[in-house]
Amino acid sequence: MSKSLRYGLLLSVTLISGCQSGPPFIVQMQATAEEMAVRQGAFEMNCPSATGTVLSSQMLQPLVNTFAWTGPERAEYNIGVSGCGKRTSYVVICPDNGSRSCFAGGSRAEIQND
Repeated sequence: MSKSLRYGLLLSVTLISGCQSGPPFIVQMQATAEEMAVRQGAFEMNCPSATGTVLSSQMLQPLVNTFAWTGPERAEYNIGVSGCGKRTSYVVICPDNGSRSCFAGGSRAEIQND
């Protein structure tokens, strides 16, 4: 193999590996979303030892999509929170807009006693 061919292959591999951006947004934000739901659940259930479980997750398309502007995609998580003999679930939305933040909606269901 010639020297120039080896350098070309090495350069190609370096460029391709440099373009990888890491895990998808939905995977990156899962821990933040779960923490947000657990904090809200712990407050609403008056249970500091509450824990969370991700029940489902999906990427949502932008709400606005025009030729001039497109809104951010959003990761949506359905997270169950339980503790102190109670449980409930929350929808947490994380917009992919560079803010690295999430917000939780109200409880999806009444807080139930186990």
